[in-house]
Amino acid sequence: MSRTAQQDAYIQQLREFPAKLKRVLDEIPAEHLDKRVGEGEWSTRQIVHHLVDAHCFAVYRVHLPLFQEKPMLPDWDRDDYARQADYALPLDNALALLVTLHERLATLLEALTPDQWARIGIHPTRGELTVEQLGAIYAGHGDGHLKQIADIRAVHGF
Repeated sequence: MSRTAQQDAYIQQLREFPAKLKRVLDEIPAEHLDKRVGEGEWSTRQIVHHLVDAHCFAVYRVHLPLFQEKPMLPDWDRDDYARQADYALPLDNALALLVTLHERLATLLEALTPDQWARIGIHPTRGELTVEQLGAIYAGHGDGHLKQIADIRAVHGF
């Protein structure tokens, strides 16, 4: 398919992020995964589980406009999810799922036609978003959370 350089960059970011995250996590001792910067902030463990949930939504949100005309894209309460018991699980399975989600999303985006990149979904708070805008959001989403993890490490000195 014909893609722009920017679209290729989104796809590349999606493919590379899980390994980037794994390298960061490999540097963090297990006993520090639940440390936070402050009350009400997420731990590294919660951030990783959040990334899995967010990118599950990403795959779904990108699919919807491909098959429906201007569908409503689902929203979710990230903090409610972060308080659930599954966010305390070990990270091995979460990382494996994140790898799979990123591969699926990158493969899906790779196969899109220019018209499909331009398809629109309606986000409850952001309004109309093209598939390309969704790709951009999720390509950069993980890097913001890597910064959060770096902040946790800096505060706690590990």
